[in-house]
Amino acid sequence: MEIKTNTFKAALKSGNRPQIGLWLGLTDTVCAEISAGSGFDWILIDGEHAPNDVRSILALLQAVAPYPTHPIVRPVTGDVQLIKQLLDIGAQTLLVPMVESAEQAKQLVAAMRYPPHGIRGVGATLARASQWSRVTNYVHQANEQMCLLVQVETRRGLENLDAIASVEGVDGVFIGPSDLSAGLGHLGNSLHPDVQRAIGEAIGRIRSAGRAAGILAIDETLARHYLSLGCTFVAVGLDGNLLMRAAQDLAQKFQG
Repeated sequence: MEIKTNTFKAALKSGNRPQIGLWLGLTDTVCAEISAGSGFDWILIDGEHAPNDVRSILALLQAVAPYPTHPIVRPVTGDVQLIKQLLDIGAQTLLVPMVESAEQAKQLVAAMRYPPHGIRGVGATLARASQWSRVTNYVHQANEQMCLLVQVETRRGLENLDAIASVEGVDGVFIGPSDLSAGLGHLGNSLHPDVQRAIGEAIGRIRSAGRAAGILAIDETLARHYLSLGCTFVAVGLDGNLLMRAAQDLAQKFQG
């Protein structure tokens, strides 16, 4: 059995077209499966703000596996041991929140790679990632298929953005508008001119470093604006938000 190719990483590298994604926070395998078959290039399984743990993330990865979309996992933190578990259950792309320095980014790169290029613990025989050793020579091929996205969303992260983006092994940098707006003194207002100016400048700096730039924008006009600025991967919706809006709109049609 051959190792699974990371189609998302390949798409970022080719730069042929932006990768459009959907954010999953409902932690439900049926919702995840419906989303996975809807035509998005990637879906984000959230373990930071959604109540997911390693077991529920595993179930979600299994639910979306038959579909032609790439699952990205966001852990609650960039803990080395947690990263090891997520890679072993089959995640190939991680989006790590609250990255504020090049040193932190280097540690994350190392956590996603086997020695001698990193510090990932070797337990492939027990791992879904290797299909329990059915993937021939998994440990020698895995490093190339790992994709690291780091999330810059604080004032300090912005100050160190150039250094973070220059770290070898960082495949993309994701701007977190909500936390960034709070850090810049505009809590709950990511559309504030100061925040939008900072985001636009950050996208340009990420691209200048030769890295893919990403962001979440559930407003279509704003999402298209970020794409026009050069974002390579953009999440354009949240599963819970989509359900809430559709349910609310339907109720209002019959409630006057």
